Amino acid sequence: MPSVSSQTLPNTIHLLEALPEPKVLLGPDYRIAAVNEAYRRQFGVDDRVRGRFCYEVSHHYNTPCDQAGESCPLRDCMFSGEPRRVLHVHHTPAGPEHVEVVIAPVTGEDGSAFYLETMRILRHARLDTKDKELVGFARPFVRMLELARRVSSRNASVLLLGESGTGKELVAHAIHDMSPYADAPFVAVDCSSLTETLFESELFGHERGAFTGALSRKIGLVEAAEGGTLFLDEVGDIPLPLQVKLLRLLETGTYRRVGGVEPLSANFRVIAATHRNLGEMVEAGTFRQDLYYRINVFPITLPALRERLKDLPKLTEQLLTRIESDRTVTINREALSLLATHDFPGNVRELRNILERALVLADGNLLKPEHFPDLQDGPQVPESLEMEFSSIIPLEQLEKYYLEWAVANFPGDRQSLATKLGVSERTLYRKLRESSRNEEGSNIE
Repeated sequence: MPSVSSQTLPNTIHLLEALPEPKVLLGPDYRIAAVNEAYRRQFGVDDRVRGRFCYEVSHHYNTPCDQAGESCPLRDCMFSGEPRRVLHVHHTPAGPEHVEVVIAPVTGEDGSAFYLETMRILRHARLDTKDKELVGFARPFVRMLELARRVSSRNASVLLLGESGTGKELVAHAIHDMSPYADAPFVAVDCSSLTETLFESELFGHERGAFTGALSRKIGLVEAAEGGTLFLDEVGDIPLPLQVKLLRLLETGTYRRVGGVEPLSANFRVIAATHRNLGEMVEAGTFRQDLYYRINVFPITLPALRERLKDLPKLTEQLLTRIESDRTVTINREALSLLATHDFPGNVRELRNILERALVLADGNLLKPEHFPDLQDGPQVPESLEMEFSSIIPLEQLEKYYLEWAVANFPGDRQSLATKLGVSERTLYRKLRESSRNEEGSNIE
């Protein structure tokens, strides 16, 4: 196998061994010219790796990354002459790992071109938050994780977008754990549960005697997040009158406790999340445009589970471990194939619910297709509708029949059902309440 002559290597080649991070020197032909001890140790190779193609060693590919559908930092660096950084999935002694690759051009003694790669295995969960570790190697997931890694070292506001159940809080945790503020608090705020009367007290805290029942001073969630991350979950659910108070906090970095007069300084990094289309809400006048621009500095869209079905086996394995921590439960190939036919409107949250139901039905430690009866039965037309199709009935009555059937037959939770029906969760609950009230009124009459 051809190798690069040592006379043509850069003068800095002898410094590689002294560097603590894994380093690889590449030629323009994609062949490895040299590696340092840190790389040999972390990636389980020896000096025989010299002369081999980088894509063969890292990815087990037969062609360069860009020809296999990946972004190739070496190719981009060669064409631009500037450093490049990407997140790739590399094979390591521990299996596939997320690896951040940073590559920069260097010059050999005779003026020939070389490229120095630095590789860092990405740890996006601390030891004490391993239960929040992100799992996935599908390309849409890796692209999302690369954006999270890039923004983690900056103080820019992040807006996490995507369908319900895609794991926005886990991604927010990962950004926090990869940031310089990882040892500071991570405070999550469920914006959908904050009423107008509770908003200021929960977020900003209150002084003793500020209102009836305020028997002592209480710090708010903003103060609790001091020096760390404030995660605003479902920020699209904040009522319009309260949005201006949040905007003032983000714009000025100051706030007052309820009943207090002294302004306090806030020091935190904000990450917001929503499954709503905030742009449409701005146009409709239900979300402030200035607040939207304030939190939408760096948007990241999380892929739906149906877009990353390649991750289904690994996700299933991880979820089973979390649900049944005291025993080892596996799933056979047929059951996995059955899961893959489902479109998962509730995403990873729905997958967990499905697995929990299967564990209830399974007596042993192996999940089989028969433990997923809801996935084997296609949707059935409710008998009430079949009986009425011979006559014209009001659309309102037809909707009532269908909702009753959907609630009785849908295997997921109400939030997933709302997504499947194409309505908000609030709209679904309102329609169910109205249906129940109408039924009670009919019974009274």
